[in-house]
Amino acid sequence: MQQAILIAVLATMVYTVSLELRPDDFRYVARHPLAVGIGLLAQFVLLPGATWLLTMVLDLPPATEAAMMLVAACPGGALSNVITAFGRGNLALSLSISATSSLLALVLTPLNFTLMISANPDTAAWARSIAVDPMDLVLSLVLLLALPMSAAMLSSRYAPGFVERIRKPLARVAGVALGVFIVVAIAVQWRLFVVELGRTLPIVILHNGTGLLLGWLASRAAKLSVADRRAVVIEGGMQNSGLALGIIAAQFGSDLAMVAVAGLWGVWHIISGGTLAVIWRRSDRRSAA
Repeated sequence: MQQAILIAVLATMVYTVSLELRPDDFRYVARHPLAVGIGLLAQFVLLPGATWLLTMVLDLPPATEAAMMLVAACPGGALSNVITAFGRGNLALSLSISATSSLLALVLTPLNFTLMISANPDTAAWARSIAVDPMDLVLSLVLLLALPMSAAMLSSRYAPGFVERIRKPLARVAGVALGVFIVVAIAVQWRLFVVELGRTLPIVILHNGTGLLLGWLASRAAKLSVADRRAVVIEGGMQNSGLALGIIAAQFGSDLAMVAVAGLWGVWHIISGGTLAVIWRRSDRRSAA
């Protein structure tokens, strides 16, 4: 029952966020293929590759390594658009990367996750022991991403008045419901979560920092403008940890070690991304002065 509730809440959140998607978000890709391509490269190639290397170097429990791989395989989340706008990055680019990555995730998320899992001996043995099925992962992505996103775009197209009335109330309800669910889940296993917190948070900080750094290196190598570079950096380091939590609930029985990684990602990437945005805004003010 808990799993079904969490999946319903997350699907509602994806639906609400997707109400903001517009056809122009996808047309932007054709007009600016290099910048969008670099953002997608950072999300779906560089971060997963670096994550696999980290799991090979670090001596971590297989469930923790698997959660890192799952987060790295997920597309960017809607918060990346908010942080990009606040940090005076290219919001149009951020929206286009997010929209495109959400579509590509239906194929690339299970593909990347399966490749990373099988290429690490520890996680490969762990996956066999719990019978991880890539098709189940695809089904979760359809339920959590494809269906609510499609429903949202159809709603915006054919019932704009209805969408305008429900957007804000629905977002508040879904956000509060997710927060309550996470708080209750942590309270039930508080002692174990404290243990996980102490050993998982440093890993999450390292992992997230790697994503941000790779986004910066890729955008610098491509000689993108400052605004484009900021968007790519944020997209490279802010993954859809909510989607990861939904998959963990649906496919891995809300394994505590995996929940700790995805849940702490959801908190930490707001802190790291927000800090970068503040630094960028101050840098702009100094330059203007």
